[in-house]
Amino acid sequence: MEKKKGKKTTGKKEHHLWKSRDSAQSGQKALALVRTVYKLPNEKEAVYGALDKWTAWETEFPVIAVSKALKILRKRGHWVRAIQVAKWMISKGQGATMGTYDTLLLAFDMDKRVDVAESSWNMIIHAHIRSVFADMEELRVKPDEDTVRRVARAFRELGEEEKWKLVIKRYGLKWKYIHFNGERVS
Repeated sequence: MEKKKGKKTTGKKEHHLWKSRDSAQSGQKALALVRTVYKLPNEKEAVYGALDKWTAWETEFPVIAVSKALKILRKRGHWVRAIQVAKWMISKGQGATMGTYDTLLLAFDMDKRVDVAESSWNMIIHAHIRSVFADMEELRVKPDEDTVRRVARAFRELGEEEKWKLVIKRYGLKWKYIHFNGERVS
């Protein structure tokens, strides 16, 4: 019988206090969160308090479960609750992703709060556009043409002509025409 060299195992399992973000059980957690927020009055303090209590004993913020809950709320058309959960998640410094922002902006629009959606969009653009482009430049990644076009359009719509010109100058923009129902659109 050959002996293995190296680490000797005793058959005991190691236990860690911090667990990795595991998507197992996140579906049940998401449904529990949705059920919890359904029962609450439409008050920010009540919703945020319940959500804080819901995460109180978690070792890590349950990003996956909250994201799934947002998808459920979006699918069911519960726009006010989707707004509350998304804003709470962002206020905790979690889930600042395009998916969360997309759900938040859609929920504002569906709740007939276009003015809030517009101001939120402006906040998102100001908070994240500079860092995205700075990261891309640092890594020497040239954005694709569609990204350049969207960022340039966003700066122009925000009235930031200097930033618009800088994006066009730095990354170039070839004009391309798309045909829709036989007509050329740019």
